This record gives sequence, C-alpha cells and structure tokens, in this order.
Amino acid sequence: MLCFLTNCKSQKLLSSQGFAPKGGNLPILELPPPAPMPKIPDPLPVNSVALGDTAGVKEVKMDFPMASGPFQPTWKSIGENYQESAISWLREAKFGIWVHFGPQSAGMSGDWFARKMYIKGTTAYENHLKKYGSPVDSGYKEVLRDWNPRKLNPEKYVKLYHRIGARFLLIQGVHHDNFDLWDSKYQPWNAVNIGPHKDLLALWAKAAKKEGMHFGIAFHHEYSWWWFQSAFRTDSADRMFDGRLTLADGKGKWWEGYDPKLLYGINLREYKGMDEFQYRPDEGIFTRHLDYAKWYADRWALRILDAVNKYDPDFIYTDGDSSQPFSGWRTGTGFKSDADERMIASYFNLELARHGKQDVFSITKFFPAGQKGIVTTFEGRYPRTIKTDQPWLGENAVGDWFYRPDIIYDARFVIHCLLEYVCRDGAYAVNIPIRPDGSLEPACIEMLNDIGDWMKVNGSAIYGSKAWVKEGEGKDGKIHMIPAGSLSAKQAAFQYEPEDIRFTVGKDGKLNVFTMMVPPSGSKITVHSLKKGGDYDKPISSVKLLGYNGNIQWSQTEDGLIITLPATDKFKTALCFSIN
Repeated sequence: MLCFLTNCKSQKLLSSQGFAPKGGNLPILELPPPAPMPKIPDPLPVNSVALGDTAGVKEVKMDFPMASGPFQPTWKSIGENYQESAISWLREAKFGIWVHFGPQSAGMSGDWFARKMYIKGTTAYENHLKKYGSPVDSGYKEVLRDWNPRKLNPEKYVKLYHRIGARFLLIQGVHHDNFDLWDSKYQPWNAVNIGPHKDLLALWAKAAKKEGMHFGIAFHHEYSWWWFQSAFRTDSADRMFDGRLTLADGKGKWWEGYDPKLLYGINLREYKGMDEFQYRPDEGIFTRHLDYAKWYADRWALRILDAVNKYDPDFIYTDGDSSQPFSGWRTGTGFKSDADERMIASYFNLELARHGKQDVFSITKFFPAGQKGIVTTFEGRYPRTIKTDQPWLGENAVGDWFYRPDIIYDARFVIHCLLEYVCRDGAYAVNIPIRPDGSLEPACIEMLNDIGDWMKVNGSAIYGSKAWVKEGEGKDGKIHMIPAGSLSAKQAAFQYEPEDIRFTVGKDGKLNVFTMMVPPSGSKITVHSLKKGGDYDKPISSVKLLGYNGNIQWSQTEDGLIITLPATDKFKTALCFSIN
C-alpha cells in the first residue's frame, strides 16, 4: 500500500493509493499549498556576521511530503534498494542534447547574466544599462517581462536533434535565476505567468516523448537563495538595486501581486563574503536565517516534485559543486539538511508506483562514487582515464551556457568531445545555444547537420558502447586531447595528430579504433596497443572502415596493427575502424 511520509518516523495514509490521480493516467504525489515565507530579521551591516560552523551543526531532517515505498530518505536506503539496470538506457543512448535555454539568453551576455547584470564592469551590466537603464528600478524582473521566444519550436528542434543522432535531452527547468520554465505550483515567477506565457517545459517534454527520446529535467535553484545577492548592491549614487523591492512596492505596477523576494531571495550580505564572492560563498551556515533556510529547502524540493508530477521525466539533475544540495559547504552552503535524499527517495518511489519498475535515476553534479542511483557529471573536462566506478555524463556548451553573439559553430569539436567521453565509459550531452527569440543560427543548423552525417556512419560504434582496457594512445605515449571548457575558438583551433587514437567496444563485441583526425589517402597509421606479443595481443581476423565498402590493407606486427588508408577525401573529423 502506498502512502505518504509526513516525517521520518511516522506515516499517514492520505488516499487509498497515497497518490492523487492525474487525469486518470499516472498517479501523482499530493503536494501541499505553498507556505508563506517566514519572518525575516532586519539585515545587519554588510560583512558583519560570521557564517556558522558547518561541522558543528546537526543535519536537519526535512518533513516535506514524500511518496512512500522501499526508498527511505537516506543514502543507505537508496543504495540498498536501487537496481543499476535502471541506468542501462543511458549507456545505450550515449549522446544527448542539453537544452540550457531560458530568459538569461535575452541578456546576450552568456552564462550567469542575471547575477552579472548587477555587477558593475561586466559585459552583462553594460548590456543591461543600454537596454533598460539602471537596475535600481528596471532589473531582471523587466527582462523576464519582455522575454518572448516566439520562434521557439521544441517539436521541430527535437526532431532535428534525433535526426542528427542524439538519443536523450536534458531540459532546463529552472536556472540560478529562480524563474521556473513550467506552470509551477510553488514559484509564481514562471514562464506561464510572465514573459512567454507558455509552459515551455511541457512543450519540450511532449516533443521528446513524441519522438521516443528519453529526457531529464535540470534544476539549478539550489544556488538561487544566495546567488542573487548582487541584486542588493548599490549604484554610484548609493541607491540599492531592485532586490530591495517588496510586494507592497508593486502596487500599481506591472508586477503587482508578484513578490520580488520570491525571485531575488532576501538580503544575506551581512554574512562575511556574501557580497564579494565570484562563484560561491564561503562554507558555513546562515545562523540568523534558519527558519528561512528550512522554508527555502522545502520549497526547493517541492518545486522539483511538482515538475516530476507533471512531466514524468526519465531522470532529474541538480546542479552544484558540493557533495549534494544543502550540504553546508561550497554551493550547498547556508543550510545543512537531508533535502536531497528525501526528494530523490520520493522521486524513485513515485516512479516505481507509476511504471511498476525502477527506470529512473538522479544526476547530482560531481557526486562522489559509491552511491547507487546517482549519476555524476564532468562539466567541460574529462576523467584522467577510464572511469567505471559510477555512471557519469560529460557535459559542455557550444560557445556558452546561454546565448551570446559571435559563437563559433564547428561539428569537429562536438564529435571530438563525444569520443573523449565515450572512450572513458561516459555519455555526453552538449548544449546547443538558442537565441533569445527561440531560433537557431544558420551556422548552428549547419553544424548539427554535419554531426548527423558523422553519426550516420559511426553511430554503431557509439551507441551501447563501453570502454576498452585503455581509452586511447598518442604520440610518445601521451594522450593528446581537446582543451577543457566550453567549445569556442581554442577548441576549434586544436589539432589532433595521426597518432591520436581512441577506443570503444561496441555492442557486437568488436573493438572500435577511432583516429581523431582524417589521415591522408594512402598513408599508414599504427595502433601500437594491438602489437603482436603486447599486453592486448589477440588474433585479428578483419579490419573494416565504417562508411567504406572496400577491403582494407592491414598487418599485425611487433610494432602494432598497421593500417593503410584508402581514399579518405569524403570523410570528416574522425575515422572509425571496426576490428574483429
């Protein structure tokens, strides 16, 4: 019998199945109405209060409603009850598209626009001044009001993404800007009420399901309650930016009825370092705001569970560089609780009730190895070698995480990143920049088509593949690889050499040997890892070049497998040899 856990010690039966029906189809978790924000103490002078000691604080056990089932809100229970087979589709899919799209694209300034537009001297600040004037009164809320991606066509884009070889989507639900891109129960600052006046997440989810693609929803609002502290800074005349505004200030204005505190959060600049950090605050606890912290962590989880109720994703993704959200350190700073475990356990129980089996997982960014049910990520970087101790996803962005002008589009650097990730046993999701109006640049579409042409030839060596005994080889025994970071001029200019080789093992058991560039027609390449008498010496019966129907000349010597290249003029980016 399914029920709700109202806290960790007791259960309360709310309906015969513990769930409210969803249009006669999937059951949903019955969620409470939004709770009012607790009373906030008057702010103290900037940088006057030390953050509390995380190590000395007991973890708060959350009590928001959760679906009952075998998963209890502890990492131990999640690990004991999770079946790793639920992640098997990710190995099969391998290649996906990151839909990292939202109103911050309107700033035309790249990632973190909503924070940087309040920081003097940044491109984002200058761009906002030109369009809106000072953010003392016209701040990010006005960007939200005016954002209208009228050319956005999720159904068309998903068809394109599938055609070029992508097999899953990671869709932005909410970024650090705290603006929900769906018909949110808990955040009135959302895309249905303001801006597009559309449920964008619903459109993407519907398109993915229609195309038969797996999809996940990304939630980045763990940051939001401290990330927007820049909105409480002042201009040159010592006037505070629009983070200062209250619900009452909106009377008679376009945003009447919308509380700015639900968008920008509250002023926490009294804590040391909160007014100065570049990427995240120092480790510690917001000791004067524990009621607010509990309220925010509740709301953080309920927003995720609300989206899960509505869109039934195949996985969820939480951002951060700590061990988990609300850990009390790094991006989890401010509060120490079990909100993440409780939310994930509820998600797993709900989907088990919906589907009758375990078929979902959670991505907790940078989560350490050893926890079943959790997939980790490598953003803009690669594991040093093959990584099989936990499932993982490589991720980066073409140009930037949000649109900016002058992005370079090059299929080669996307394909090279795909190969660098899959040869180490990972999957890969790349963000494709969407312009503020919802359109794709022509050069972007050309890049996507080039990726699709390559995947049509080589996809059999990608889908369902796994790492070999080593990821690759290179000149003088060194692995030479594309630079880390978002994909831009430096990555486009990078050149692999004929000695740069990567390996995967296909579903058919054959060894796939990738050259990371296209060697000239008639030249020879040597795969030293396959030399006679070497550590990986096995008899070779055939060598086939994917996309080529003729016979390949090859020989296995004490120096390695030597392959003579046929005419390679029609090939681009990388070759793949299937070794039997």
